[in-house]
This record gives sequence, structure tokens and C-alpha cells, in this order.
Amino acid sequence: MAHRMYAALALALSVFTVSFLSAQEALKSAEEEYYDFLAVQGKAERGFLNYRTLSDSVWTLEGEAAEGSHVWAGNNLGTRFLLWQPAVPAENAFARGLDQGVTLRVYGPEWFNSFNTHAPYGQNDGGLWQGKGYNTSLSAGARLEAYGFELTIKPQLSFSQNAAFDLLPSGYDSPYAYFWSYILNQGIDNPQRFGDRAFWNFDWGDTEIRWSWHGLTVGFGTQAVWLGPAHAFPILHSNNAGGYPKLDIGLRRTAVTIPWIDWYAGDIEARIWTGCLTESGYFDNDASNNRNMIHGLTFSYAPSFAPGLVLSANRVCLVKWDWANLKYIVPLAENTHVGEHGAGEDQKMSVSFRWTFPQVGFELYGEIGKDDFSNYKIPNPMHTLVYTAGLKKTFTFSEKHRVYGELVFELSNMEMSQDFQWQWPYSFYFHHQVTQGYTNRGQILGNGWNPGGNAQFLGLNVYYPRGKTLIFLQRTNPDNNFIHKDSIKTTEGENAQPSKRSKYRTWFATGVSSDFFVTKDLRIFGGVQIIDVSFPFYYFDDLQEENRYTHFSWMFHFELGCKWNF
Repeated sequence: MAHRMYAALALALSVFTVSFLSAQEALKSAEEEYYDFLAVQGKAERGFLNYRTLSDSVWTLEGEAAEGSHVWAGNNLGTRFLLWQPAVPAENAFARGLDQGVTLRVYGPEWFNSFNTHAPYGQNDGGLWQGKGYNTSLSAGARLEAYGFELTIKPQLSFSQNAAFDLLPSGYDSPYAYFWSYILNQGIDNPQRFGDRAFWNFDWGDTEIRWSWHGLTVGFGTQAVWLGPAHAFPILHSNNAGGYPKLDIGLRRTAVTIPWIDWYAGDIEARIWTGCLTESGYFDNDASNNRNMIHGLTFSYAPSFAPGLVLSANRVCLVKWDWANLKYIVPLAENTHVGEHGAGEDQKMSVSFRWTFPQVGFELYGEIGKDDFSNYKIPNPMHTLVYTAGLKKTFTFSEKHRVYGELVFELSNMEMSQDFQWQWPYSFYFHHQVTQGYTNRGQILGNGWNPGGNAQFLGLNVYYPRGKTLIFLQRTNPDNNFIHKDSIKTTEGENAQPSKRSKYRTWFATGVSSDFFVTKDLRIFGGVQIIDVSFPFYYFDDLQEENRYTHFSWMFHFELGCKWNF
């Protein structure tokens, strides 16, 4: 009896399987990055302008690619199954704003593994924390869509060996907390090590329920948000930390036509959301401050008179958890840092652009971020300013053998501005009142690679019919502010001593990784990075005799995994 049911199900799926020209992909997945590669060439269109989650990362193949003429056309990148379609679609105005019918998309399963030989290393990985030793995560899920409703369930289960390694002195009571404090042992919940033993972690990941009509959408869930055009170092939001529950409402990418002159003005996108952030178990023992409120707002415009250009503005606000603090969802005229329902608020903003020239396969982008922004003039416009900039260029290695390339370069600067030398210690994701800083469960929500330093990435992707290979260099100063803070003028007098920590911690990684389709459905992937580490624990003049501050200069990071696409 059972085998007849399976046979019937297989027959039904074979009949109702539809190869759609559009796809919705998880952030930073191989599939999403492949569609992005096509978009730079004009072979795919992004269904978003600036705000990306799994639900919003919609890609539509264009031109010859829509007809099956693209390098990965022979591989299964994920299929939507049409489970039911009305014989006669409704024609009323309301129904025309809905996708009529019932479809199913299965994600994964995907199994990821990594190993770090000397210290934690790895970012933009959701709820996984890649500590020293062995790390692994398993994610799988499905997405059901019916008449405007979208239900996505895609959790992540992870394990970290979390082997012991030498820690920097901490400004906190916790032995595992971040190694320097902002003011009075406060500033950020970003542990160097998550406890002293191996641990498992369950994260709801890209789970969400949503309803959309035309461009209007509202949803609740834990899907990671990627804001801005950055490839590796986004300023305000990424999938670096685990998901947090949030409610959002807004307008997906929508064409705007001025009716009385019948002029297409371009596309717009807007989203506003509010959510709940949670403290890690390694920050403090005060259960009353374990949750913070986060508010976000983004607006983007792609003008019709400048094809390929996207302009965006983003704003986020952190405040202590209290229902009365919902008022901060509306941007304030200026930072108050006081409030009757908590210690104050922490507002950050950014503006960005992306300009794509598909005729030559070239894209240029940049983002500027500002902390504690306000609408009044300030003496120094560079105050708290950070930035990310990059470019992408595609080209053909061999048309005959269908081998293509993509060059990606990106640089990031998150260091404190020079005027802080006359003020107080500072870092973009720290805050002296919202004491956990810009984090969720101990991981930074934005740029996890260099939250207080600078970084550069140079990579060459080589695409071929059975997969791709990436060769890259990445240089990172994770937190130069650790050194700069001790050069700041203090209240002890005008002759304050400069920092004794005179050497910058630097990670210089040389790596190669590959994705290979063993079959059209099964993809395996792996990679290795050789990392030259300079001054992994900085350099303390008064502790230079202790070898533990300079005891290793090389480490390795290995990755291996597989994914099945239904």
C-alpha cells in the first residue's frame, strides 16, 4: 500500500512540476551568488533593490537565459512544484494582485562543516559560531505559497567544538566577554569564546509567515536581512548573527508611473520593521536587561532616467525593551540618549548606491554609514563615518568551453573617526547605554569581519557548467579601535600616554573554494584558507616576555559540505 502512495505522489509531482523563470534564494547561498553573477551581465533581474531576505531575494532570468542559455542551465538550482492551479483564475481586481494557485519549494538539506586550527574564524553564517576546532550546521526547509500567503520554515541546527585558545584581557567581569569596553565596562555583547565547552545551537533561521498583495507585503518571522549592496562587508545588517523575531511591513520593488502624464518614473522599495534582540549567556548575570528592541527603516529608488542605478537610505535604532519604546520606530530629529522607558537610544543610518552596466558586465557600488546621526549641522561631517565600496566585472574565458569569470573587489573601513582622539573611546557597534551593542545572541548584526577596523577582499570566480571555483585574498584588521582607544585624550591631563599596544592585529587569508555538481541535483563544496596572522593578541610592551601574546603566526580554515536541490 505504501509503495502505491509513493508512486502516486511521484506521478503527481512529475505532472505538476513547473520550471519557473524566477527563484527565491537564501542569502549568500551559491545559488544567490550565481544569479547575482548573471544580473551583472543583464541575464537576470533582481526582484529587490536594497532590502534582501530569503523571501525578497527574487531573481528572474532574462533573454536567452530565460530560454535555458546560461552556464548552469543543466543543473537543478531549486524547483517550485505547482500543487494546484484553478481552472479559471479569478478576474476581479483584488485577485489579480495575488499569485493564484498553490506552489511548494524545498530548500536543501544543506550540510556545512568547517575546522579552525588555532582560533575562531568565519562570518555571515547565521546562528553558527565557528570557534576553534570543528564546527558544523545543518539546514533544510520548505516554502509554501498560496493566494498571497507565504509560509517558509527553514531552521538551522549547528554544533561548535569551541576548543580552548588564549584570550585577550577583558574589560568585563565575564572571562569570555569582548576584550575591551566602551565606558565603565559596557559597550557590546560579543564574546571572544562562547563558554568553555562544546555546544549545540538551534536557530529558526529563515522561518517566516507573510502575506503580499501587489507590492504591499507584511510578515513575521526570523529571516536574516541583508541591507545594502556589499558583497562581504555590509554596514547595517547581514546574516552574520542568528535570526531574531521581527514584524515588517512595506512595499516590495514596484514600478511607479505618474498617471496624469503616463510617465514611468522608476522603481521604488520601502520596508519598516521592529524586532527583539536577545543577549548571549556570556555578558552579565542581570536577567532584567536580556532583551533589546530594534527598529529598521529603508527606502530605495531606481530612477528610470539612469538605467541600472539604485539609490538607498537605511536607518536602524536600538533601544531597551519596553513597549513604550515602539515610538522610536519613527526616526528622531536628533539623538536624545535619554528616555523615561530606558537609558536611551542608538540610531545608525547609511546611504548607498549600486550602478550596474550590463552591456559591459560591470557593477560599481558603495555605502556610507553614520552613527548617532541627526538633522542638524555638525562641525565635522566625518564624525562617526564608516564606509564600504566595491566593484564587480564579468568576462569570458572560453565561449567554446563555456567558462566565464567574475572579478570582485571590496574594501571596508569601520574605524573611529579622528575627532575621537579628543573625546572618548568609540566603536560603531558599541553603545554605553544599550550595553549589549549592535548584536543578537553575542554576534554582530552588521559587519562581523572588521567591526572596528578595516578590510579588503579580492576574489576571482570562475564559472563552468559543473560548478565554480573561487580564488581570493582577504586582509582584515578586525578591531584597530582596540589600539586607537588608548591614544585618546583622557581626563588625567593633557599629557596622556599613547597606547602601548603598538602592533595591529592582522589576518591575511589566501583561499580557494569550489562548488561542484556531482549530479544535477547534488552539489558538493569545499575550500581551504591559509591565514597569516600578525600579532593575534596585539602587542603589550609590559607583557612582551609572555610568549602567549605572539605564539602563533599561521592558521588554517577548512570547509566541506553538500546540498541536495529538489
